[in-house]
Amino acid sequence: MRSVRGWIFLLSLSLVYPAAGLVNPAIAAEEEKAFSAKVPKEEGKTEAEQKTKDEGKEEAKEDECPATFGPIIADTAIPIEKGKFAVQPTFGLSFTTKTFSPSWRRISAGGDFQSFGMSWKFTYGLWDNLEVYTVIPYIHNWAGNVNEPGPNGERHADFGGIGDISLTFKYRLVEEGPVLPTVTALFTPTFPTGHFRHLNPGRLGADAIGGGTYAFTTGLNVSKYLKPFIFYGNLWYTLQTDYSLDAEVDEEGNPIERRNHPRDFVTVNLAAEYPFAKKWVALLELTSTWDAGRIVGPKANQDPTALLSLMPGIEYMATDKFSLALGVNFDLAGKNTNANITPLLSMVYAF
Repeated sequence: MRSVRGWIFLLSLSLVYPAAGLVNPAIAAEEEKAFSAKVPKEEGKTEAEQKTKDEGKEEAKEDECPATFGPIIADTAIPIEKGKFAVQPTFGLSFTTKTFSPSWRRISAGGDFQSFGMSWKFTYGLWDNLEVYTVIPYIHNWAGNVNEPGPNGERHADFGGIGDISLTFKYRLVEEGPVLPTVTALFTPTFPTGHFRHLNPGRLGADAIGGGTYAFTTGLNVSKYLKPFIFYGNLWYTLQTDYSLDAEVDEEGNPIERRNHPRDFVTVNLAAEYPFAKKWVALLELTSTWDAGRIVGPKANQDPTALLSLMPGIEYMATDKFSLALGVNFDLAGKNTNANITPLLSMVYAF
């Protein structure tokens, strides 16, 4: 169970990678200046009138929301343009420092645990205001110096493979205006493609790289430009189906089915960006998941979990098609899960 909690943060990223479709504001500004220099002054306009009109255009342009990478963990609200395509790899290396107890205390993790996650996100603008994307994660876990060795005295193990794959549909309901923010609805099914059955005790739980459940997430994303900051918010509800693990055997040798009834959970994310230079953007994210009990099916038989994390980061808008972002996520508080420090690197290329 300890190692399962260790990589749960990396798995959750498959639901929250930001959409891509970038236009570098610095390049756009230079192109605008070059174009303006070639356009002759309108006939019948005095120099003063032309200058006033040009200044009005510049002011309007300055009031537009600058194009940025977007948050690394929290999701964006503006879908990619129709017919556009983007690919986004994201890499994370998670170091477990402590474990959060049921009473929110930090206790020993019982060993040295690390998880590497490499997720590939492919985004396509299907219709106007509608994008679809899939996230395919690779996860590799390490366990070392564990306090509870395996059946043959194993104290070190590792395992890697494809995790749970997700598919997201995101539709813009409200376009940002002078008062209203952009509001987007999303729906994400996640499939149990990661390894979660027939676990080898000698691998110390490192071979558990899937959740075992079909998960269905729905909710809203919002974003708003309040010069000079760009704000983001996510509110999602995730429902998880039952699943079975390996059968245990009773004293008489009869198999006993182990049926898990996982809890639903709520995701609440907040993020803010500050473009402080033509190609550089500062980023701060506050992300969280909270136990929500269960609204469908039998009563949950798994421990309730919660996790609150903070991630500062920085973004670099290299070109109008390529950008990258770097951040470090710190788990601040939680229960029945691990406390991790996770450096993250994400890149996006838009076609």
